[in-house]
Amino acid sequence: QVQLVESGGGLVRPGGSLRLSCAASTTLTTMGWYRQAPGQQREFVARIWSDSELLYGDSVKDRFAISRDNAKNTLYLQMHSLKPEDSAVYLCWGKGFREYWGQGTQVTVSS
Repeated sequence: QVQLVESGGGLVRPGGSLRLSCAASTTLTTMGWYRQAPGQQREFVARIWSDSELLYGDSVKDRFAISRDNAKNTLYLQMHSLKPEDSAVYLCWGKGFREYWGQGTQVTVSS
C-alpha cells in the first residue's frame, strides 16, 4: 500500500512563506500538489515529472516552487507571497502503477 504523508501546513500571514513536504512510501514517477478550499473544486497547483520537468497552475505560477528529493522519496512545495485565497487543504498526488493521494495538510493565510 503506497502512502503519501503531507506536513508543513499551518497559519501564515499574507505575504508570508511556507514549505510543504510530502513523504512517499515508495518511488513515484510523477508527483504533484493539488488544493481544495471549502465548497470549491479541487485545483491543480503543481506537478513534477521524473525528468524534473515542471508544470504550475496559473494562480501560483511565479510564487510557488515544486521540487523533489528522489533519494528521500519526498516532494516539496515552497510557497511565497501567500494570499488569503491560497488557503486550502493541500493534497499530495503521485503516480506509479496508479494514482495515489495523501490526506492533505491545511494552509490558512490570514492576518
